[in-house]
Amino acid sequence: MKIGLVLDQIDLGAIALPVFQRGFVWNRDQVRRLMQSLYLRHPVGALLTWKTRTENVSAKGSGQLQPGYVSLLLDGQQRITALYGIMRGESPPFFEGDSNAFKDLFFNMESETFRFYSPVVMQQDPAWVSVTQLMKEGMRPFMKAIAADESLAQEQADTYLDRLYTVASIREIDLHTEELSGDHLEVDKVVEIFNRVNSSGTDLSKGDLALAKLCAKWPDARNELNARLGKWKNAGFRFKLDWLLRCITTVVTGEALFTALSSVSVPQFKDGLVKTEKHVDYLLNLIASRLGLDHSRVLGSPGSFPLMVRYLEQRGGKLADQRESDRLLYWYIHTLLWGRYSSATESVLGQDLASIKDSDGGLDRLIEGLRKDRGDLKLTASDFQGWRVDTRFYPMLYLLTRVQHSRDWCSGNELSHHTLGRSSSLQLHHIFPKSRLYNKEYSRREVNALANFTFLTQSCNLEVSNQLPSEYLPKYRASQSGAVESHWIPMDEDLWQIDRYRDFLAERRKLLAAAANEFLDALREGSVPPSSAIAPLSGDTDERSTMLASQEEDEILLDANIWVTELGLPEGEMSFELVDEESGKLLATLDLAWPNGIQEGLSKPIALLIDEDAEVEAIASQHGFSCYTDAESLKNYVATQVLASEEAVIS
Repeated sequence: MKIGLVLDQIDLGAIALPVFQRGFVWNRDQVRRLMQSLYLRHPVGALLTWKTRTENVSAKGSGQLQPGYVSLLLDGQQRITALYGIMRGESPPFFEGDSNAFKDLFFNMESETFRFYSPVVMQQDPAWVSVTQLMKEGMRPFMKAIAADESLAQEQADTYLDRLYTVASIREIDLHTEELSGDHLEVDKVVEIFNRVNSSGTDLSKGDLALAKLCAKWPDARNELNARLGKWKNAGFRFKLDWLLRCITTVVTGEALFTALSSVSVPQFKDGLVKTEKHVDYLLNLIASRLGLDHSRVLGSPGSFPLMVRYLEQRGGKLADQRESDRLLYWYIHTLLWGRYSSATESVLGQDLASIKDSDGGLDRLIEGLRKDRGDLKLTASDFQGWRVDTRFYPMLYLLTRVQHSRDWCSGNELSHHTLGRSSSLQLHHIFPKSRLYNKEYSRREVNALANFTFLTQSCNLEVSNQLPSEYLPKYRASQSGAVESHWIPMDEDLWQIDRYRDFLAERRKLLAAAANEFLDALREGSVPPSSAIAPLSGDTDERSTMLASQEEDEILLDANIWVTELGLPEGEMSFELVDEESGKLLATLDLAWPNGIQEGLSKPIALLIDEDAEVEAIASQHGFSCYTDAESLKNYVATQVLASEEAVIS
């Protein structure tokens, strides 16, 4: 089929994009190379379409499909989208992505090369012509311009015209098209074929396939799911589409595998979505009010939610009493601390769902299952040896601060009434200031040890500033009785000296472990008194307020992530856990990562590591990640390699 005819068929609604296709991810260099290949009449690959009854399918975008039959584009989306954008000067009706990847492509009549518009290169050189203008207006305006250029010899003018005609006639090139047809084909079989032929891209996940089947029957399914995810994001909780789909699967079917949805009707799924939303809201409020974990950075174990929403569903959406809710939270905290769902999610979840199939004694079996895996659920001082806010035990420190009523050193007020982030007054505080420790040549890992962290109000954090504990703690100990002790600070004043820093860390780890065990034991027994922590779903939350306001690196990471998403590229994962797939062991936590590449399936995994040591970078590199240690380097990679800009744009 000729390229021009393919584009006409898209305009008529005869060719469309199936809902399971991902958006446009090509960069400018890929678009430029496609046009160069077509100009040279090199082969660029065949198209694969699925011809099916229009009423049986759903397509991306808002364009109207022609009645009767429609051809859904299975292989060739990136090529056809780029060609449509170049030749029509606008995006096709099914477009999702960054249109800058195909805007303003120019052709040089002298060098016979394609390049995206650059004023420095092109403003004074009439040999550059707009490809889109040529495709939309035809040869006539350019023929007139060349004829009017007295500096051109006739032979050169004829050469230019021949080359322009070669570009314009790209629309007449035939692309070999293979077509799947037959009413016997269903979405799952077509997706299987799509994955097989889509060798250069990323296969659809099991969740993608389940959603593709659902969207074929309920076109608005993806929008409805994204609306719920948006609501929770506004409240400070960032979840993925697969996660929500998994929760719905367990609520409706009691099974872990997405394949269980194949027998679920659209009305059943819609009912399951409503119930799942209510159950997730209930759990988020419970976790915030009882544990003080009020946003994604400290939530820690979203993989536990599919089990917990199923548990709630079995109980009609509400737990019987405080004892039952606290025991569920006890289990939840341990899944957080030990990364129960960090690998082999489906098999582990399947085991846990089987444990609660008989509702009587289900919680006991879940807790016993954890105990068998761990050997002992008691925490030790060594468990608090992690460093940075990425350690799994960081949420435990935040939790203890909120629920154990730690008090601000300056005012004496309880910190349970404060939340973490820019829009509130609670900030992360290094008990021994970083600069003073670095001056004494302590390592980065020691400086940012979890046992050197606590939380204070913003005003108190500023008041303490760069003082050593030996300089400021005696004053607060005297003025606010019990406030210093409420942060599990060793009371031996000799340990407040900087040359005793390592001894201070060792002693504080013991105190933190003892406090954590005391709280967890009380939670298991249902004897924790009501907490004054604030529930999270009362209104919108500034996305930045979920970060640590005292951490410059978190601002760098967030700004870099926003910069990438504003370019129409996928959002990176904050605090991405790199886990050994077999053992489930946490190998490293990457500050900001794109495990599937910034161009999913088309580029290497990427990580931005700020102020990390060489060990973390080495582990990430061994697992295939390209690592950048500053935001400018990452942005330059995106600008020059992903977007393929001739001039890197770093801001």
